[in-house]
Amino acid sequence: MSAKGGNLKPGQTSPASGQYPVIGPRGGNTGREVTVPKGRPMPPTSRPGETYGKPDLTKNKSGTGSK
Repeated sequence: MSAKGGNLKPGQTSPASGQYPVIGPRGGNTGREVTVPKGRPMPPTSRPGETYGKPDLTKNKSGTGSK
């Protein structure tokens, strides 16, 4: 399951390869992002309550951005 607003929680499996923005506990963008390959768990965040937003998809065979 996803966190509030469709965001991913730390430890959940990434649905696609890409750069995921870190979203603060009140829903604002923190200005940080992490790169995660498809099928890997999302890493821990640096502060409690943070989640990961919609990714900027990687254009390769494992990301959904490829042809």
